[in-house]
Amino acid sequence: MIKVVKFGGSSVANSEQFQKVKKIVTSDPSRKFVVTSACGKSGKDDHKVTDLLYLCAAHINYGVSYESIFALINEKYTEIKDSLGLSIDLASEFAQIKRNIDQDLNVDYLVSRGEYLTALCLAEYLGADFVDASQVIRFNYDGTINLDKTRELLTAKVTPGRLTVIPGFYGALPNGVIKVMSRGGSDITGSVVANAFDADVYENWTDVSGFYVADPRLVKNPVQIPRITYSELRQMSYMGANVLHDDAVFPVREKNIPINVRNTNHPEKPGTMIMNDCSDLDQEDPPHIITGITGKRDFTVITLVKSHASAEAGFLRKALSIFEKYQVSIESVPVTVDTFSIVVQSKTIEKKLYEIISELKKELHFDDVQVESHLAMLAVVGRAMRRVPGMSGKLLSVLGDQQINIRTLSQACDEQSIVIGVENKDFGKAIQAIYQQFISEENRKR
Repeated sequence: MIKVVKFGGSSVANSEQFQKVKKIVTSDPSRKFVVTSACGKSGKDDHKVTDLLYLCAAHINYGVSYESIFALINEKYTEIKDSLGLSIDLASEFAQIKRNIDQDLNVDYLVSRGEYLTALCLAEYLGADFVDASQVIRFNYDGTINLDKTRELLTAKVTPGRLTVIPGFYGALPNGVIKVMSRGGSDITGSVVANAFDADVYENWTDVSGFYVADPRLVKNPVQIPRITYSELRQMSYMGANVLHDDAVFPVREKNIPINVRNTNHPEKPGTMIMNDCSDLDQEDPPHIITGITGKRDFTVITLVKSHASAEAGFLRKALSIFEKYQVSIESVPVTVDTFSIVVQSKTIEKKLYEIISELKKELHFDDVQVESHLAMLAVVGRAMRRVPGMSGKLLSVLGDQQINIRTLSQACDEQSIVIGVENKDFGKAIQAIYQQFISEENRKR
């Protein structure tokens, strides 16, 4: 068996966390590949290394000294080195980084040094081989990852049977220039490595014990999700559940490699297993009707009113093309015979709203337009919902009992997710009501 294990920033925040990582890795010989983020926050007053590196870049761009920030980063790694008795030559590493950025600042290179230094320290502490991500994670020039080339480079660089540590978050373009991923990209690196070596499991170690049915900040002690499908995860992540980077799913999904989200601080807990198909396990242990409830606040709904608009060929296409022109992504398009409602995130349209409405009026000659802001969108996700007749009606009834007004409603044809629009002020109340009815009540009956 081969396991790829990725540790997030909180898992490698200081020397104490490094010791936890070592116990986890050495407790299972099948954990062959370790991917690490940069050191995260070890306390309330601490800072993530990546944040400090971005701050260094900002200081350099504005011609302000970055020395004090750079010293903080140096101190963090020196503490880890001294506490763990490592021999890594940090002075030379930091001197080389300073020379490179003083000669020609490449922001991607600079911010990637957090993962690079963390991986160097972790490799020595684990007695493992270090493989620089810039030598094996290959980007195309359009920013996508070249999986075939990456697989070729990894298999050529890695010594079979040896424990290997690889920095997350960055790789290199075909010309060798370092490129970083979006924040949280170490999740993607781990997924790519799992794909390259056809891993049996990709373990993603973080500071929570997997996914929960609802946000613990809104629901007290929510139920943990033991298993979830890739499809359910994508829908929950898009609507706000951010335990795992959205794009970490694709490299493992194509090879049906499960992801196990675990807690570095509580390794005894099994966490959440993310799988392509949960049907076999569901037969043994039936899941809740609802897998997860998540959502986001601050949406805007623009409703265009025009008689017989649905019979007018091209009406919707013309409307959406105007939003495309202004680079505004569409979340949902509820339609009736005389109205088209377009749901967008408020932050994407607030500075362009009047220009967009003006063009919509000029192009579509609608009878009326209505704009409603301060809306929240809830996503109720569950692979088991399809076997429950009238699920949408049950949800609406629960919210109606709580005097929560429904502003929009949409359901996917696969009956795996229902998205409900409510006012921002009702966001938490709605999630709590749904959880109480479909999770707490169901648990009491089991």
